[in-house]
Amino acid sequence: MDSAVSIRGLVKNFGDVVAVAGVDLDVRAGESFGLLGPNGAGKTTTLEILVGLQSATAGDVTVLGRRWTGRVRDLRARLGVSLQETRFPDRLTVAEVLRLFRSFHPRGREVRDVIAEVGLEDKARTWTSRLSGGQRQRLALATALVGDPELLVLDEPTTGLDPQARLRIGEVIRSFRGRGRTVIVSTHYLEEAQRFCDRVAIIDHGRVIALGTPAELIASLGGDVVVELALARGEIEDDALRGVPGVKGVRRAGTAILVGVAEAHTVVPALLALLDSRALALANLATRQASLEDVFLSLTGRRLRDE
Repeated sequence: MDSAVSIRGLVKNFGDVVAVAGVDLDVRAGESFGLLGPNGAGKTTTLEILVGLQSATAGDVTVLGRRWTGRVRDLRARLGVSLQETRFPDRLTVAEVLRLFRSFHPRGREVRDVIAEVGLEDKARTWTSRLSGGQRQRLALATALVGDPELLVLDEPTTGLDPQARLRIGEVIRSFRGRGRTVIVSTHYLEEAQRFCDRVAIIDHGRVIALGTPAELIASLGGDVVVELALARGEIEDDALRGVPGVKGVRRAGTAILVGVAEAHTVVPALLALLDSRALALANLATRQASLEDVFLSLTGRRLRDE
């Protein structure tokens, strides 16, 4: 199967509110695909329609060669799903919850293996009511994995987790992808998408505004390095900055000036010379590698983390 998921013209309205405004996507079998965007962009609604939890207002969705019509129990058994919030019975242990979820599938994995994979070995006999937020999030991921699904769908799996827990979940996603399975994950942590997604779609206001590999999207900025400037006083026009040899693009984010360059070591001295010639003082200067955050800023005029 070349395509694990095909979405055409997907629209979802809630009364007068348009949550999804005509999304077209293809997710290839065996890839890790990211849906990126701010809260309220339409990521969760798209995923809920994809896994059969909501119906679309318009459009067509095909999952593993099937549509959500007729007898869909066998299709549901081929999916592993973890949404933003999963509620568990308070008086069931971690192992009991996973045995319950394993029973929903005609085939599956050993419960103890999945517990070890998500790092909950010492909590196997602990009631879910006594788990921390991060441990509950890892248990939710484990419930999606225990049925040995062909397609894993995760909605914001690392939101609110500490860095160590986020790294652990990233490792699990890469391991699943490494077994030749398909992963769709939504997130607003763009640095995570750069690490474990083969391709990403950036969604804003219910529409796909960019699609490609992280490297392709970053390359579209024209420069591999971002020089971030803030002036202590005075102003400088974008055209003057674009006139500096080696500058590939100029963007604004509040009081910050973001200059895309190919080689910082040659462009930064020229930028400093330009500012000095105009008697403009710097409040701050930093250089960093361009990222998907910069792609989002370039497309929308705002930072994703400010949303």
